[in-house]
Amino acid sequence: MMLPTYTATRYVVPLREGSSLPAILETEDAGLFVAKFRGAGQGARALIAEFIVGLLALHAGLPVPDLALIYLDAAFGRTEPDPEIQDILKNSRGLNVGLRYLEGAFTFNAVAVADFISPEQAAEIVWFDAYTTNIDRTPRNPNLLFWDRRPWLIDHGAALYFHHDWETVDDARIHTPFPSIKDHVLLPLAGDLEAADARMSARLDDDVLRRTLALVPEELLMDAPEGRQAPFASAEANRDAYFHYLSQRLHGPRAFLDEAIHAQQTLDYPLQPLSYRR
Repeated sequence: MMLPTYTATRYVVPLREGSSLPAILETEDAGLFVAKFRGAGQGARALIAEFIVGLLALHAGLPVPDLALIYLDAAFGRTEPDPEIQDILKNSRGLNVGLRYLEGAFTFNAVAVADFISPEQAAEIVWFDAYTTNIDRTPRNPNLLFWDRRPWLIDHGAALYFHHDWETVDDARIHTPFPSIKDHVLLPLAGDLEAADARMSARLDDDVLRRTLALVPEELLMDAPEGRQAPFASAEANRDAYFHYLSQRLHGPRAFLDEAIHAQQTLDYPLQPLSYRR
């Protein structure tokens, strides 16, 4: 899998959500994308998480809008009147990450559209978010869109949060559980998590991890906030560090699975699809 690179031609509208200030951009010959900017919020590492987790989700058969690299040239955004947005665009020259804009999509509501997601798919998404330590899939902020009668996973910039503090990443931390899974928006809809574990761990092997990480642009891997150094001396060393974390967490022990099963068993009540409640 190779990601296309598109040049942004027009800033359409900001999406004022959280600290990242994503925006809808028009691209040359490829239509509209929701772009995440390296000059905002958590910087390039949020884009790296978006890139890695989005591609792994696709490999695992989960629904993610088309991913692309979005190039901003030196002239882009110069006429933007909002000084905050102009600063973000100025600091985001070069490669950024975008997801295809799903026109007409609406925010996922587990009660209203539960019939359109199976217990098996819900369990796979819960497993995947526990594996990638994605803290941003809660009822308050589900980061799920409903479009074309399907749920779509978006906004993975908060996943893989360990990479904001590489010095603390050791084998003990790699194999930690993920207590935040108890707040996952799909946990009440999830089916058999052990069965989901068997399916998902078979789809994400070391070869998939290596091929995914090989696609992460060096420009993003070696990006560092002003006055700070990149965490590793080379892009390849950076990729190796991500591979070690993701591979070891995948091959176990998978404490994150045990934590998810425990959270599921202690739910006050399961949320059943509407068809089951008629």
